[in-house]
Amino acid sequence: MRDWIALNMTPGVGPRAAARLLERFGSAEGVFGALRSELERLRLRPEAVESIALRDRHEEAARELERVREMEGADVLALDDGAYPQLLREIPDPPITLYVRGRWAECLEAPCVAVVGSRRCSTYGQNVALMLARDLASRGVTIVSGLARGIDAAAHRGALEAMGRTVAVLGTGLDEVYPRDHSRLAAEILEKGGALVTQFPLGTPPVAENFPYRNRIISGLSLGVVVVEAAENSGSLITARLAMEQNREVYAVPGNITSRNSFGTNFLIKGAGAKLVQAWQDIAAEFPPEIAAALLPPEPKKGSRSDASAPLPKDLSDGERAVMKLISTDEPAHIDALAESSGLPVHELSGLLLGLEMRDLIRQLPGKCFVRKL
Repeated sequence: MRDWIALNMTPGVGPRAAARLLERFGSAEGVFGALRSELERLRLRPEAVESIALRDRHEEAARELERVREMEGADVLALDDGAYPQLLREIPDPPITLYVRGRWAECLEAPCVAVVGSRRCSTYGQNVALMLARDLASRGVTIVSGLARGIDAAAHRGALEAMGRTVAVLGTGLDEVYPRDHSRLAAEILEKGGALVTQFPLGTPPVAENFPYRNRIISGLSLGVVVVEAAENSGSLITARLAMEQNREVYAVPGNITSRNSFGTNFLIKGAGAKLVQAWQDIAAEFPPEIAAALLPPEPKKGSRSDASAPLPKDLSDGERAVMKLISTDEPAHIDALAESSGLPVHELSGLLLGLEMRDLIRQLPGKCFVRKL
């Protein structure tokens, strides 16, 4: 392990240079056993050749490993470690070491979905991120995001609300939390069975060039990436592009065409082939068949009673019963359509819908649409 950490700390050796070295020498141990002339033929930066030849990072790496393992629930995974996440291993030039803390094994063994978006998000975007994360996490999906303000934080909190798993991928070392006002959120993620993950050594500050590397891990750990809100040229669009390069699914939540935060998501849907998302089922439907089958409700058999005519609680009022018969589990019903079909005034219908929501019989989606709870 010390050789892997030392290689990760070597100046001038990023993921691509590390990949070249590993391809040539087979392992971190092999890299540090190479001749200087062999290293020079790989056209590494001079400081990298010098550092590897002198093995000048090994003492620091030994101290680093000791410090990490003194942190509760923390460890370092090497690329050749059987515990290293398989999905991440499959991306081009994966990080050669991964610092983890918390219940990372349980989190990363489950299906993972990334939920990302703007730091300066709208109330609509925040609510959608929270809803999608909560709905997926309550069904056993791990929510992956970047601990940033806005959409990322809403996604983590949605998973925590559902008592589900969430993984925060950091652009810093494990001992640094950025932004600092999310220290409590990071602690809550660990307390409630989640995990923190980073490729950066302890003490690494939140410098701008770290965050594209963080975004590669967010998408690399996940079956797909959901973009909730994103301005033009935002980091979330970079994450979406990385996901496409990694052969991951990309999803986007449509937004108001006059909002700058909707430019990215609407562009992904219109021009990049992202799947439009209105509810968690839209995401799960694109999972590998065996995972989707475990999450999604079975298709109703031909001739069977539809969910609109399924048994209803006996204590519903006549109005509630009439409204429930107009709402299904799979087709969101807009409040205007419900008002027209039921013949009820909107103010009366709104009261009935609120009561059904409080009884956990229906769920409101963005845009005043309603579906039955499964």
